[in-house]
Amino acid sequence: MRPGLLVLVLVLVPASGSQVQEGHPRESHTLNWDKFSGFWYILATATDAQGFLPARDKRKLGASVVRVHRVGQLRVLFAFSRSKGCQSQEVTLRKDGKKPVFRNTCAYSAGGGWKGMKGVKGFHVLSTDYSYGLVYLRLGRAARNYKNLLLFDRQNVSSFQSLKEFMDTCDILELSKTAVMLPKDASCAHTILP
Repeated sequence: MRPGLLVLVLVLVPASGSQVQEGHPRESHTLNWDKFSGFWYILATATDAQGFLPARDKRKLGASVVRVHRVGQLRVLFAFSRSKGCQSQEVTLRKDGKKPVFRNTCAYSAGGGWKGMKGVKGFHVLSTDYSYGLVYLRLGRAARNYKNLLLFDRQNVSSFQSLKEFMDTCDILELSKTAVMLPKDASCAHTILP
């Protein structure tokens, strides 16, 4: 963790004055997917998946484009800076009939062919005011499951409040040690601008 981020975490956690909740954060049932759709910068991430991010000097802002595909389906395109450069992946997610979550069984890369996001067990929007969004992404392959928390924003900077909410949720999900603010370099994010 960068020293600057550690200071920010130390300032935010005591200032929150909240107790860590048991279990997982809950998704809003009243989300308007048409308003949530569109281009998002990914400003911060926290994950328990090993090797998700490249070395610090190669990190860049991520991005996502969320679109309502059909009733009960979302198309989500992600772009992330990885060890081999900027990579994008697109998934089609279907709404669960009983829970406010979208999931898939396989994914295709934007260029075609099978890619690594097979098994999106959950795409949850935990909170949003449609200018920012806190997204909980659960991935799984075989017996392995991974938690990912993403801070979405329409701009390439975050507000203090959205960053505080991100860090508080990292605490709940036990991902605080892996929380990373991504550098302002948007060259990777801009590869998927609509």
